[in-house]
Amino acid sequence: MLNDISRFRRFSRAVTSEVGALDTSFLGRGRPLGAARVLNAIGHGRTDVADVRSYLGLDSGLMSRLLRSLEEEGMIEVLPDPDDARKRRAQLTAAGQAEFEIYENLSDERAERLLQSHAHPQALLEAMDLIASALGRERWSFEEVDPRSETARYCLEQYYAELDRRFEGGFQVSLSADPDAQSMMRPKGAFFVTLSDGMPLGCAGLKGTNKGYAEIKRLWVSPAARGLGLARKLMAKTEEAARELGISLLRLDTNKALPEAVNFYRKEGWTEIGRFNDDPYPDFFFEKRL
Repeated sequence: MLNDISRFRRFSRAVTSEVGALDTSFLGRGRPLGAARVLNAIGHGRTDVADVRSYLGLDSGLMSRLLRSLEEEGMIEVLPDPDDARKRRAQLTAAGQAEFEIYENLSDERAERLLQSHAHPQALLEAMDLIASALGRERWSFEEVDPRSETARYCLEQYYAELDRRFEGGFQVSLSADPDAQSMMRPKGAFFVTLSDGMPLGCAGLKGTNKGYAEIKRLWVSPAARGLGLARKLMAKTEEAARELGISLLRLDTNKALPEAVNFYRKEGWTEIGRFNDDPYPDFFFEKRL
């Protein structure tokens, strides 16, 4: 039987083979995976050379060689940044744009074949999300956004759907306080999302009030990122925003159907208090002084 380490290494070999990491001609296009990924990053709008290098986790020497090889092929142009001579920007040529689109189509076809060949494609995707979130946690980005934005709406819809599944009698956002999240924007409050290479992993809102305190609302973490400390990071973002807005007292509430949330707040130094609102859903109420 394989032990834990052997299972991990088996997985690594399978992924290495599937993505063509060792191929000298990735997807049959005549260049290795490293050069193809640089081309892909530029094609998706990452034109700052330093940003591409950071995104791909490449050292400067390898990045320079890959850029030079793509330049020699006529795929890209590397030019000084017009606003900062210390920076360089890469852009696709017409030939590079055509090659980028070919890679996109081939990659999509490979993904479709793998998913179609599996009896439970959704379970496979969920496993992929879990692994990608864990491996990419050092590259998570935290952004303050309008709660009405597309990314925020996606997170909130996932959050509401989970509450509807878990709450006895379901959940209707129209019955909760501030259903449109209008008070989660500056200068009253703030709303944060976490992204992992474009995939939303979580959100949290700071709701301003005129009652001498603000509330933490809509704290949600994707199942793909649970257990990785994301809730703590999101709470830290909301507390930081509260301090910036001169807020010294925070409150929140939660439902008995979310025991992990109750335990999390208690461990994070929140004090249990009596009911402070007429929202029909919460059973537990907490506050924290900053």
